[in-house]
Amino acid sequence: MSQGFDVAIVGATGAVGQALIQILEERQFPVRRLHPVTSSRSAGEDVIFHGMPVTCIDIEEFNFSCVQVAFFSAGEECSEKYAKKAVASGATVIDNTSAFRYDDAIPLVVPEVNGECLVKMKLPALVANPNCSTVQMCVALAPIHKAYGVKRVNVCTYQAVSGAGRKAMDELATQTSQLMAGQTVETNVFPTTMAFNVIPHIDTMQDNGYTREEMKMVWETKKILGDESIQINPTAVRVPVFYGHSEAIHLETEKPFELDDVVEHLKKAEGLVLASDINAFATPMMATEHDDVYVGRLRRDISHPNGLNMWVVSDNIRKGAATNAVQIAERLPLAQPPEI
Repeated sequence: MSQGFDVAIVGATGAVGQALIQILEERQFPVRRLHPVTSSRSAGEDVIFHGMPVTCIDIEEFNFSCVQVAFFSAGEECSEKYAKKAVASGATVIDNTSAFRYDDAIPLVVPEVNGECLVKMKLPALVANPNCSTVQMCVALAPIHKAYGVKRVNVCTYQAVSGAGRKAMDELATQTSQLMAGQTVETNVFPTTMAFNVIPHIDTMQDNGYTREEMKMVWETKKILGDESIQINPTAVRVPVFYGHSEAIHLETEKPFELDDVVEHLKKAEGLVLASDINAFATPMMATEHDDVYVGRLRRDISHPNGLNMWVVSDNIRKGAATNAVQIAERLPLAQPPEI
């Protein structure tokens, strides 16, 4: 006889899928059976869960009625094709793509910020996991918005290549070796050489001159914080770092604030670690393999009376994707299936 939930991970062999498996173990989420689901290309491969191999199943052959929870992290096209079918089969889907983030009927959740919407949710349901860069920014902005009202945000992101997947990480490693050896660089994933470079272009360009990655931060932040009046001006940049997104955030509040009071609000915020010295900072390497959002370089904006500057860092694969998804599952009113 065993209790727990039957859980599917769609995209189990990808970077986020692998992190989901690890985090389910670490947080001791009650998994009765794990079903790693992949495309036909990866079906038959094994993933390791609690030290045991589990064979991946072709999504074309998988019956979602056998699971209570399904994490989707296999790309927007896959989610659009299968996620709602999974819900119709009785599975609650937590989707890590942008397929449903902008649907008003589907909640977009960062548990520390708006997780209260999950507690009484009627299941099965579909819940959207935000973009990685949006997640960490919202964790940092939420306590300030609650206390003073955030009027406007200028943000520049410095995003790790893991946000573009395993092939992107492989390309950075290969290019670094090629350049160090004086060889010709091969570029396939990125629009130009990534190693020893920065690229201010992530995702597709939109008609307004912003990239889709930048506009995700605009659309998603307003939805998560529940305030359409917030003005957000983003620039998204890819940097030659494997894990960990960094953000320089410059915000303007509705109400005046004292810096010491802001510090106290941030210290009390769930899922946030404030540098012990406001002049201190975290780096992507320090945040890697951790689930908190790190805030440092907290200081007044010398150009605006209600301006505040901060440096925000988080592991984009964990808190920016997999950990946030598992935290969503933890807060859902899931009913235990019968013992077997």
